[in-house]
Amino acid sequence: MTRPNPFHPAVARWFSQTFAEPTPAQAEAWPAIQAGRHVLIAAPTGSGKTLAAFLAAIDPLVRQGLDGCLKDETQVVYVSPLKALSNDIERNLAAPVAGIRAELLRQGFAEVEIRSFVRTGDTPSGERSRMTPPTAHRRHNSGIALRAAGLCVRPSHVEDDTNGHYRRNSTRSRRASAVHD
Repeated sequence: MTRPNPFHPAVARWFSQTFAEPTPAQAEAWPAIQAGRHVLIAAPTGSGKTLAAFLAAIDPLVRQGLDGCLKDETQVVYVSPLKALSNDIERNLAAPVAGIRAELLRQGFAEVEIRSFVRTGDTPSGERSRMTPPTAHRRHNSGIALRAAGLCVRPSHVEDDTNGHYRRNSTRSRRASAVHD
């Protein structure tokens, strides 16, 4: 039994023109991500985990743009080890966004502008302040913010339960986990 394609037709067409089929990691992750569930994709390097996450984030931005309701704000933040960041940007963000934009035009849809920016520890403070994720009184570029990091530290008062949901932790122990692809 084949699963229905969860993506906008232009996104689905770009994917099918670029790849023979989704990897098992992608096929299992997409329905859960699109259902709004917390998802951790644990699979070997090269299994399409990063593209699975990016495409699941790009698709709603495309739909919002076509509906005329893509807000001028940061909607997605991606944290990556610095060594992987440039590869992630080119292969899993820039190429898909450009290909999807071209496919939208081929299918007769309006162009959707999805912008992204990169922030690292070397980003000057003036530039960083323009990139800060939006608050109630601040508006920023729509799209995806990428941030380089070597270590992701979960606040000590939050932990996940066995269902992948987060809850307050009554013990104040600190936890840190390295982020790896």
